Amino acid sequence: MQLHHFHGGLKLADHKAESTARPLLTLGVPKYLYVPLSQHIGAQTECTVQAGDRVAKGQRIGRAKDYICANVHAPTSGWIRGIVEHPVPHPSGLSAPCIKIETDGRDHWGDDRMEPWHDWRERDPRSLRERVRDAGIVGMGGAAFPTAVKLNPRPGKRIHTLVVNGAECEPYISCDDMLMRTYPEAILEGARIVAHTVGAERVLFAVEDNKPEALRALTDAMPSGEQDFLQIVSIPSVYPTGGERQLIKVLTGHEVPSAGLPADLGMVCHNTGTLKAIREAVVAGQPLISRIVTVTGPGIREPRNIEALIGTPFADLAAAAGGYMPDVDRLVMGGPMMGFAVGDDAVPIIKGTNCLLATRPQDAPQPGPVMPCIRCGECTRVCPANLLPQQMYWFAKSKDFDAIQDYGLFDCIECGCCAQVCPSNIPLVQYYRFAKQEIWGREKDRQKADLARERFEFRQQRQEREQREKAERLARKKAALGKKDSEAGDKKAVIEDAIERARAKKAAQSSEERPSKDRERADG
Repeated sequence: MQLHHFHGGLKLADHKAESTARPLLTLGVPKYLYVPLSQHIGAQTECTVQAGDRVAKGQRIGRAKDYICANVHAPTSGWIRGIVEHPVPHPSGLSAPCIKIETDGRDHWGDDRMEPWHDWRERDPRSLRERVRDAGIVGMGGAAFPTAVKLNPRPGKRIHTLVVNGAECEPYISCDDMLMRTYPEAILEGARIVAHTVGAERVLFAVEDNKPEALRALTDAMPSGEQDFLQIVSIPSVYPTGGERQLIKVLTGHEVPSAGLPADLGMVCHNTGTLKAIREAVVAGQPLISRIVTVTGPGIREPRNIEALIGTPFADLAAAAGGYMPDVDRLVMGGPMMGFAVGDDAVPIIKGTNCLLATRPQDAPQPGPVMPCIRCGECTRVCPANLLPQQMYWFAKSKDFDAIQDYGLFDCIECGCCAQVCPSNIPLVQYYRFAKQEIWGREKDRQKADLARERFEFRQQRQEREQREKAERLARKKAALGKKDSEAGDKKAVIEDAIERARAKKAAQSSEERPSKDRERADG
């Protein structure tokens, strides 16, 4: 198969052998689990349990209340000890609502466990998407986007190719490598399920060439006769080949349009861990309650990959990997290029946790002082999105947010290649993140202002309508009163006329009677 090249990229020391030298370890059930209600891109999950409830393994404890959201399940059986504010893995370092579970050690499944679908080929795509949604599956490569949404192409977007991302290009991270070595059959069956769901005619399974064991395991697990449908492709290990757009470029030579999606090219891309989770949900009826995490770095005594329950504190994983080396000063969730520091190893693993990296001062020297940009162009040379990082830096620094968007700010994947090669030690990615946050913030403010204006205009229209209706009611009432007064006046005139006639008649009678009486008195 002919491979292609994306612009830029870096060849980095991979540091993967440290954690793949030891076999995969399955961690036992800890005493307490802290399961965050938000482990994905999108709206926060709605809690469905309360303190004192007893839960079974796999029971849903958080309900997705929006389309872009994901269910949350109990990783094991036990008791709910509260909905607590607890540190979570996030760049802000803030706490967030977590469901605290005291485990009972039984690891007991409930009676409402999802039915295994061994006949998934007979199931329609909608049913399979609903099963994935019910299982709370999100992208396991780190982005944690709800998978059911990606399995539902937009109308008019036909999907012909499934791209499986087994690149795992960032240094130190090897959880996908170990996953492919250990569960190749499950991953391949997950790929078939996804292809059936989206209607893909072929599967391109990309594995970097620095993972020969994983490549061999997948090749041995693939049945004969599937080569025309499913191709396992060895690709060069260049950072960031694992980026969705970069991987599609390498495999097909096509570029995803700016502000577009792979679906615009008739493709969809999924991580190997996501496929394994889909297979477990469909074939075994098991929601996403555990994952493999790479625990590594110079600050870990025995780097390795560990399969652990969602909600397990980082401290438990570090202890299972031999504990910390002396002088550890920094913990990072993710890799050294795109990960972020966490301030406390009480932080639990979540669905998107792929690596826990521990470093020491002597192993991660701090960059030198920031100096002025010398316009060397190195950042442009290595940018995998083919952007102009130098120009974007100037626009971000001057807060010219319109201009920086014109230069493709939102095509930046924040891979850190530009900052890695900058001789002036400028934290370029931080400037781009700042610009994105400012633009998003202003957009939210604009939406709020638009909503406030709409409410004000609606209120004005309502008040004007109410005043108009009130005036119309008064006019009708006045008209009705005028008509009543007119009718009363006419009635009064009739009565007065009748009285006058009666008086006239009485007067006439009186005048006739007076002469007769006069004559009677004269005769008498």
